[in-house]
Amino acid sequence: MIDKMIDIVTTAGKLIVKESKDGSQGKWEGTQFKAKADQIAHEVLSRLLHQLEDIPIISEEDSSSLVDKRPKRYWLIDPIDGTASFVQGYSGFVTQVALMEENTPVRAAIFAPKLGSLYSAVKGEGAYHNGTRIFLQNKGSIKSLIDNYPHPSGLAKIVYDHFMCSAYIECGSISLKICKVADGTADLFVKNVVVRDWDIAAPQLILEEAGGSLTDIEGKAFLYDKQYSNNGLVAANSFDHCKRVTKWYNSLVGKEKLE
Repeated sequence: MIDKMIDIVTTAGKLIVKESKDGSQGKWEGTQFKAKADQIAHEVLSRLLHQLEDIPIISEEDSSSLVDKRPKRYWLIDPIDGTASFVQGYSGFVTQVALMEENTPVRAAIFAPKLGSLYSAVKGEGAYHNGTRIFLQNKGSIKSLIDNYPHPSGLAKIVYDHFMCSAYIECGSISLKICKVADGTADLFVKNVVVRDWDIAAPQLILEEAGGSLTDIEGKAFLYDKQYSNNGLVAANSFDHCKRVTKWYNSLVGKEKLE
């Protein structure tokens, strides 16, 4: 099944690239810009995934997906993660799919079409980048940080300085940044914004199968049974580093509250 999932996200990704010339076409819904390509990718993914297995689809592009209870087995998709990058003509966007079973991502496929970068994972069977299995080595220190600004800014700057990082990587979508931690490009990604289940389920499986760790910014596990949005995230190349960062962040927030 994973090979067919890879074919599906690759097909959708290539279609998105064709639509990139008209990336500015779309409309604003609240604080989010919905590109025309988002809906096209949603329709293609939905059609092909239903052909692969006819189970419910939960999608970022389908308002009916905002329900209180998820099925036991379903597709969780984000047609374009990193819409801002897509609309602005940058390469840091992906299309992604996770197969969910009993509130857990068990298969994942993520494709960054303009980068030609494909990630996949099966629970208990490892993670792959462009067909090569990826493994993370537990490093003694956090040396590199990834975020979506040209230079460390805001929380990223505080994290960069505190952990005395020596390298910084700029990247677009949340999912792609997590994948860049999984493939060893960066050691750490920290974000204090609300993230949805379709943002993180697929890259979480890839990161954890590679040997990394992902929690919300308070150090709590992402659960997909009741709560479908979480406060921020920490993606690290090891469990120890993830725990170290969340512990530091919570002490920092605690001090600010006291002041």
